[in-house]
Amino acid sequence: MDISINPKILEILPDFKIGTIHYNNITVSESPQMLKGRLQLFQEQLYFDLEEKEFTDFPGLLEWQLVWKALGADPSRYRPSAEALFRRIRKQNYLTPIHSGVDMNSFLSLQYEIPLGLYDADKISGTVKISIGTEQDQYEGINNRINTLTNILVSKDDQGAFGSPYVDSRRTMVTEQTVNALHIFYLRPSMDRDNAIQMLTAASNMFTGINGGSAEVAVW
Repeated sequence: MDISINPKILEILPDFKIGTIHYNNITVSESPQMLKGRLQLFQEQLYFDLEEKEFTDFPGLLEWQLVWKALGADPSRYRPSAEALFRRIRKQNYLTPIHSGVDMNSFLSLQYEIPLGLYDADKISGTVKISIGTEQDQYEGINNRINTLTNILVSKDDQGAFGSPYVDSRRTMVTEQTVNALHIFYLRPSMDRDNAIQMLTAASNMFTGINGGSAEVAVW
């Protein structure tokens, strides 16, 4: 799958990059008890950390706040998805299991402190383009609202915007019928490519360890 990054993003953030994992022949189902337990335990440990720390004490969350501001979005109104997860946990509004794809995605986002997007690759049409959203970039999100992505990073295909590090669309969301998937890691710009590849490889091994299939990683 071809992916391109709009040059305007690189003018503002020269070190900007994304990581991708393309999964084939996966089986998405109810999460095994091991994953449910790890996700719950991680959230409980994070809750105690958050009693003593601010969100900006987490390097990934801080860096993504800075990315948000650099691109012109308001991080206090539209929060990067990783920070939104941390805020839920501070309120002890823990994530409930959905299925093995979403639950693994949530666990990895919490672990790496960055936004992630997991998409059904068979519902993506043509080349994926990463760009800065405008008033025309809208979709029905997995939050069951129509979201306008002005000044927020968006992932687009031939049909329009389908994902972002804010909230993803219902059109391309992963379900238990998904067989092929695209995982987008909105990397911290400060992370170098070698470390990014190592992280993506570790994440892909965890994901396929739960969901089966094969994985191909790349940094763009």
